[in-house]
Amino acid sequence: MSEPTGIDALLDRVRQGYERIEPRAAYDAAAAGEALLVDIRYAALREADGLIPGAVVIERNELEWRLDPRGSHRIPEATGHDLRVVVVCNEGYASSLAAESLHRLGLYRATDLVGGFQAWRAAGLPVA
Repeated sequence: MSEPTGIDALLDRVRQGYERIEPRAAYDAAAAGEALLVDIRYAALREADGLIPGAVVIERNELEWRLDPRGSHRIPEATGHDLRVVVVCNEGYASSLAAESLHRLGLYRATDLVGGFQAWRAAGLPVA
């Protein structure tokens, strides 16, 4: 049996597999129609802090089913494996693990938002 991996080491390893995106770049990509923002925060956080206008809300436990282009439960936006998905959590930790999971499904352009929703809001980007 191999030595257990701690969460910090796991996050470092996962994040080496793709390039993360900063809030302003994510905003610009979404505004240009080049990226789908996906908010995986749970309802209480969305209710307390607000929403990113135009982001699709998909709870974390449904993410892979909703974004798999071959899945029977996919959302209409899940059109192909080349879809650029930017996963947004509250602070940019859970979203890294979620983006890595999407990579395993073949969504090779999936990434996550550095600093999550909190960084988005701190950057002065739109919140509804």
